[in-house]
Amino acid sequence: MRTARKGNVEMPAFVRQLVKETEKRVSSFFKGGRGGASDGEQTGEGEKEEVIPSPYLDRPVLDKLTEEGCARWGLTYALGSMQGWRANMEDFHNCVPQLGGELAEWSFFAVFDGHAGSTVAQYCSQHLLGHILGTGGVGPDDNPEKVKGAIVEGFMQTDKHLHSVARREGWERGGTTVVSTLISPYYIYFGNCGDSRAVLCRSGQVCFSTEDHKPYSPLEKERIESAGGSVSLQRINGSLAVSRALGDFSYKGAENRTPSQQMVSPEPEVCVVERSPMDEFLVLACDGVWDTISNEELCAFVHNRLQVCTDLRDVCTQVIDLCLYKGSLDNISIILLCFPGAPQLSAEALHQEAELEDLLESKVAGFQPSYSPTNVQH
Repeated sequence: MRTARKGNVEMPAFVRQLVKETEKRVSSFFKGGRGGASDGEQTGEGEKEEVIPSPYLDRPVLDKLTEEGCARWGLTYALGSMQGWRANMEDFHNCVPQLGGELAEWSFFAVFDGHAGSTVAQYCSQHLLGHILGTGGVGPDDNPEKVKGAIVEGFMQTDKHLHSVARREGWERGGTTVVSTLISPYYIYFGNCGDSRAVLCRSGQVCFSTEDHKPYSPLEKERIESAGGSVSLQRINGSLAVSRALGDFSYKGAENRTPSQQMVSPEPEVCVVERSPMDEFLVLACDGVWDTISNEELCAFVHNRLQVCTDLRDVCTQVIDLCLYKGSLDNISIILLCFPGAPQLSAEALHQEAELEDLLESKVAGFQPSYSPTNVQH
C-alpha cells in the first residue's frame, strides 16, 4: 500500500542565505580562489563565471512515499521516504519480507542513498539481493560465517557488474551508500557500506548500530592515502563525503590495488547479532535522518510512538517530519521493522497523549495576536 501526503513548510531566510553563501565559498575554493564575483558576473579577465546549480530547492518537496507489509513469522514493517529540500530524489529501497523457497522465514531490507544522480542507487536496489543469494552462501543451515561471506561477495559482485554496465551505458559518474539487513530465524545480519545506518532496539534501549564510513576515520583515511588520495574538508580529495560506496568509479582506478583497497571501497562491514525475544524494532535510514537525530533519540521516539500509534507508516512519516523540522536538508528515507516483541498500544500512553493534545489546543485557542481586530484602537 502506498500513500502520499503534503504539508506546508518554507525554508527560513537565514538558512537559505547560509546555504547560498556556503555554496559560493565552496565554489570559489574549488576554482582556486578566483571567486568573489556573484553568479554570472564577469571576472577580471572578462570571462563569465560558471553558474553552479543549487542542490537545494526554494521549498521542500513534502510528498511522502509510504509502504507497509508483513512476514508470516511475525515481522511487520513500513517504509517512509521524502525528497525534502534536495533538488532531486536520489534514495531507493528494497523490502522483501519473505525470500521464498527454503528461505521463506528469511527477510531482506535495504536503503540506498545515491549521490551525483540516482542511477547507481536504482540499479543496486534492483540487483544487490540477487548477487547475495547467487553466491550460494545463504541457506537454511544459517551458518553465520557463510552468510557474512555471501553478503560481502554480493556487494563486491554488484559493484563489478555495475562497473561493466556503467561503461557500456556511459554513466560512470555517481554512487550510492547501502545499509541492509538480512534476517534469519536465528540471526540478524547487517551489511553497511557508507554513512547510512542501522539501529537495533532491544528492551527499550539501543542494542546495536552500524558504524558510518567517513573519510576522516583513521582506518579509512589510511586506505585513501595509500591509494593516492587525500582527505580535506573531511572529504576524499575535498569532494566525496563517504569512504565506502557502490559506484564512484573515478575513485577506484589505483593500479595494483584490489577493489577493497581503492580510495572508495565497495566492501561492506558485515556484523551479526543473535536474535532475542526482547528485540523490539530495527531502523534502517539514510544520513538525512542521522544528521539530525542520535541513535538513542530515535530509539526513544519510535518506542514512544509505537505505544500510541498502530500504523507503522504514520510512525515513519512522524520521524521524517521530526528530521525536517530539526533542519535536515537531505532526502529522507527510513524503514521501520517491528519484531513480535515491539511495544504495543498503552492505555496510559494514549491518555497522556490525549491530555497533551488538549493542552496544546487550549493554548492555541487562548492565543490572542496583538494585531487582532479586537485589539485595534478606534
